[in-house]
Amino acid sequence: MKAVVIHATGGPEQLALAELSDPVPGLGEVLIDVAFAGCNWADTQVRMGIYPHHMTYPMILGFEVSGTVAALGPGVSGVKVGDRVAAFPEKGGAYAEKCVAAASGLIKLPDGITLETAAAFPIQALTAYHMLWTIHGGIGPSDTVLVNAVGGGVGLMCTQLAVHAGAIVIGTTGTPGKEARALEYGASRVVQTKTEDFETAVLDFTTGRGVDLAIDSYGATMLDRTFNVVRRLGHVISIGEAEGQPLKNIRERILPRSQTFTRLHLGHVDHDLPAWQAGIDHVLEGIAAGWLKVPVEGVFPLEAAADMHRRLEGRHVAGKLLLKAGV
Repeated sequence: MKAVVIHATGGPEQLALAELSDPVPGLGEVLIDVAFAGCNWADTQVRMGIYPHHMTYPMILGFEVSGTVAALGPGVSGVKVGDRVAAFPEKGGAYAEKCVAAASGLIKLPDGITLETAAAFPIQALTAYHMLWTIHGGIGPSDTVLVNAVGGGVGLMCTQLAVHAGAIVIGTTGTPGKEARALEYGASRVVQTKTEDFETAVLDFTTGRGVDLAIDSYGATMLDRTFNVVRRLGHVISIGEAEGQPLKNIRERILPRSQTFTRLHLGHVDHDLPAWQAGIDHVLEGIAAGWLKVPVEGVFPLEAAADMHRRLEGRHVAGKLLLKAGV
């Protein structure tokens, strides 16, 4: 099979197309004929060697995939060869013509969901769902939510899910133009961080009270400052450090207002929990009903994986980039 391999960490040029033996599914795994692989910011972190979870090199990148089941490993039930699925290969492998994934995390696709859409929603939409419901405990009309990087993939999913639940969303973006889709999807206000002070803007928007929940993927000083705009007993959820490591002593940030802080990794949501299937059901229902949009900004062939990473790192993408491996 053809696969995109990274032998050493570094820039996009480290992504190399190679011919490898087909993987073999192990206990509890399935082999998938890959149609599309989703590109996520985590992929660029793994490539650069700064991903917060341990990875072993050389490796095939990609943690999000859609396709059809090609073979079953030992102990797999409830799925058959030929089923259309999306999946999460937690150790990578999606940037290839074939990959293995745990059967427990498979998403069986309804007829109305295309394989292209199926590779574009799982990580971002389910991350958003589990922040709002599994971690935060639910969201509704009485809530105001701050979404940093609101024009990115997770930000757009958070916006749509929160707005559909009746919450008010205020977002931030550092790239002019990326506010358009967030506003289209229902955000009430988007702060341009390069020309506006986001702390002043958020506190003005909430008449000094602060937001109930803040979601941050920037890290660095942006996360540190976000605690200043969250109300007493409010909640801050971190899902990434795109701008760098934040202040190490989080206690200093949560102490003044008795806030709660969570650092979420989607891989820590157990597939056997009722919340896992509840998230899948909610997201699929939203896509089918049309209120949850899954914008795809570009589709690249396997040999152009480096170009895909360069485009993502340009910070002008308001949606999803995909690698196309098959039909």
